Amino acid sequence: MYIVIIICMIIWIYLLTVFHRAKLTFFKFLVGSVGIFILMMAVFQPLVTVPLSRLVAASAGVLGEVTRLFTAYHQYSLIFIETGESAISMYIDYECSGVIEIFAYLALICFFPVYNILEKVLVGMAGIVWIFLSNILRLLIICVLVYIFGDSIYYFAHAIFGRIVFYGLSVMLYFNVFTKSQIIRQRVGKFSFEDK
Repeated sequence: MYIVIIICMIIWIYLLTVFHRAKLTFFKFLVGSVGIFILMMAVFQPLVTVPLSRLVAASAGVLGEVTRLFTAYHQYSLIFIETGESAISMYIDYECSGVIEIFAYLALICFFPVYNILEKVLVGMAGIVWIFLSNILRLLIICVLVYIFGDSIYYFAHAIFGRIVFYGLSVMLYFNVFTKSQIIRQRVGKFSFEDK
């Protein structure tokens, strides 16, 4: 497995150097982002998932203790919601931890040509915090809906409504980090919004 990863990395780095020399910025961004995302998922995802799942459960658990709506067992990455008639356990696995979204965001930031290195680090850290807090809010909304309406609403709360909230907040992040910054920093001749 490691041999395959190393060979793919060599090919990926070679392609990046070709696109850089040819000044094909879009292809460098595309190949670079996809490559580093796959690399992060292959190498770092197994190392990061469990600690991140526990951190998400612990952070959500603080809100659960304050609101008294649910209990979190962070050592097991588990949230326990007790309703009037029944109870439901929600396990925070790698999909619910936000690791995929964080890695995708970082992969895009690494090769986004608008920012310099310091800006990439700062915007990257701010984005990680935003995604993490958005995920906590998503879990809180799921728990509140299940607590109020019972375990029959779990599927809707988790698969539909929670994702709408989470991805709506992600779209806000992506708009501000990628779209807005690209528009502000673009130059057309001598005109630039950044100078204003």
